[in-house]
Amino acid sequence: MSLKGNTSGKHKGKTTISKRGRKKLRALLFRVCMILVAKNSAFKALHAYFTQRPDNPLKKMQSLIALCNKLIRIFFSISKKQFEFSEEKMLKDIPHLAGSKKAELAA
Repeated sequence: MSLKGNTSGKHKGKTTISKRGRKKLRALLFRVCMILVAKNSAFKALHAYFTQRPDNPLKKMQSLIALCNKLIRIFFSISKKQFEFSEEKMLKDIPHLAGSKKAELAA
């Protein structure tokens, strides 16, 4: 999954999801990620980090695509290594999110 921009010369158009890969799977992953951002605290924190980080913040669509890719990697590793999903393990990739999540769980 990736994004493509519709640009021509000085015109900068809307950024959309590229049409590579399986259409229904792409659409399903995007919808699932939107629900995960709304309902799951770990994905919500990751989305907030991606969109509000001080250096190189992502737009909302870019953040959702990044989360879709993260979800694919999570599914792959769960199926390959046969373990349960853990929010702490997912958030340890981003050091300041891992520290704040541990503080929330301790309280």
